[in-house]
Amino acid sequence: MRCEETRRILVVGAGEAGRMAAAEIRAHDELDAVVAGFLDDDPALAGRTVGNAPVLGTTADLERVIGEDEIDEILIAVPTAPGRFVREMVKRCRRAGRPFKIVPGLMEIIRGTVKIEQIREVEVEDLLGRETVELDMAAVHEALEGRTVLVTGAGGSIGSELCRRLAEAKPGALVLLGRGENRIFRIEDELRAAYPALPVRAVINDLRDAGAVDALVGEIAPRAIYHAAAHKHVHYMERDPAEAVVNNVAASRNLVLAAERRGVERLVFISTDKAADPRGVMGATKRVMELYLRSRPPGGCRFITVRFGNVIGSDGSVVPLFLRQIRRGGPVTVSHPEATRFFMTVREAALLVLRASVIGRGGETFILDMGEALNILEIARDIILLSGHEPETEIPVEITGLREGEKLHEVLVTADEELVPVGEEKILLARPTAALPARIEEEVDALVEAALRRDGAAVVDGLARLLPGFDPPPGPFPGATAT
Repeated sequence: MRCEETRRILVVGAGEAGRMAAAEIRAHDELDAVVAGFLDDDPALAGRTVGNAPVLGTTADLERVIGEDEIDEILIAVPTAPGRFVREMVKRCRRAGRPFKIVPGLMEIIRGTVKIEQIREVEVEDLLGRETVELDMAAVHEALEGRTVLVTGAGGSIGSELCRRLAEAKPGALVLLGRGENRIFRIEDELRAAYPALPVRAVINDLRDAGAVDALVGEIAPRAIYHAAAHKHVHYMERDPAEAVVNNVAASRNLVLAAERRGVERLVFISTDKAADPRGVMGATKRVMELYLRSRPPGGCRFITVRFGNVIGSDGSVVPLFLRQIRRGGPVTVSHPEATRFFMTVREAALLVLRASVIGRGGETFILDMGEALNILEIARDIILLSGHEPETEIPVEITGLREGEKLHEVLVTADEELVPVGEEKILLARPTAALPARIEEEVDALVEAALRRDGAAVVDGLARLLPGFDPPPGPFPGATAT
């Protein structure tokens, strides 16, 4: 007879991760747990014993083994599995009424450092299948150590994570620029506590003020600028194209011109998948800046663009929205049952941006490999399950329709680009196959002038001239109108 106080654990995955986790469980008597067996889809392991525990079947046998072997808990130990595998396991464990945990990621397995305290609850990142890459950051540290670095939008999700990773490079000074003083205060406080020897300076400023931007860049003399500040909410920008251009184009141009005048070595522009064949105004403003940076004369500041999709947990991302909606009891809102998006972790995005920033020679647009696009409706249902509820019956899911400017499916590459490997993990070069728009400098000047006088109709006309194929919103828009 089994001891009622001893938990029987079923390990999904009899590879190195599962074996290490099982050994850890056996080494800790205080857990009052035993490994009842493994599930593994490798036919060569069928019927074998792994680390004193039998392989009881494949993952298809989960429900049968849970019943026959009186399983109390499931441990998912397949760190190389895609997110869809983890999502399926979570669903089946939930419906079998058994708790489940997961082992840490692939790098911990490679290092041989799986410990019992690392076995944890399944998190949203596991469902999305994003294994954070471990990059050789030596070149980043060499380029930035002892140098002054400026981060715009430093209080945002990407900006603050860039600051954390940059602090590890031991820059001579790290300058945090933003308009939202509360967010800047939080990241400044965090960095001062974690890196007391690092000179950190917080600046509350508005990039839309060209004179103030030029004076600041001249004063601090940064070696590198990471430009993460932007308006990002698609439907808000669709309603006010002039504001989108003032903030995302005019302000960015101010920073670019200041960088050129003041001898900055490199400026890294954070773009978005929404800039690839943009449908909405926000994506169009980002695409305009991508083209503008490509047009800058060589020999001065190196302008490098990095384009990627949704960041898990970032402001405005669907994942924290779903979690808030679940906490309220629903409904969880999804724009369209077929909508898909790309996702990556904020740490992964920041590391890849930093790596791309030092391999770029100027004028490039780097694409971060986002993996497979995921269906938003499936993600919503999976997060509801992970939160301990049943979709529809306990937490309703409501289809709301695509909002202004939203696409059904995002893409990472425009129709006039081709992807080229650069010999870096998860980094590709989007090489243009078409010439830049004619008179781009004059067209951007006219676009900015229209935005500054809040002429929404002239703004969307200007975007359409710069971006053939862009379908501007119909209006009406706030502010002045064309005369």
